[in-house]
Amino acid sequence: MQTEANKAVYRRFIEEGFNQGRLAALDEVLASTYVNHSAPPGVPSGAEGVKQIITLFRSAFPDFRIEIHEQVAEGDIVSSRATFRGTHRGPLFGIPATGRQVTMPGLSMVRVANGQIQEGWIQNDVLGLLQQLGATTLPAPPAS
Repeated sequence: MQTEANKAVYRRFIEEGFNQGRLAALDEVLASTYVNHSAPPGVPSGAEGVKQIITLFRSAFPDFRIEIHEQVAEGDIVSSRATFRGTHRGPLFGIPATGRQVTMPGLSMVRVANGQIQEGWIQNDVLGLLQQLGATTLPAPPAS
């Protein structure tokens, strides 16, 4: 069934790309035209942007792990509910390492075609993460 194959593509994206840090796997699971509709300001939308995000988080949280709790799929769309866990061992967004163990829940929706993720929409509780790290101020939004 195609929906199961599409869910497997997303699980591979998380397991190999994020959890194992195998950035080369992203070139296989992300289409060359991949669009991250939720890319942070200043981060490219394509695979290179995802590699930047993974590198940033894996350097701040060497024990980085994302656990997928549920997945549903319909047609070419896969939605997942997941939780990120890690220990803050390096700087993140100007916050020096705290040694704190943190969790960050998130939801994602991706479109998969031809065995690759074509586009994605990701919402993580970054504010909650910053609060766990003891941030007392939030980064300013980028100038428009």
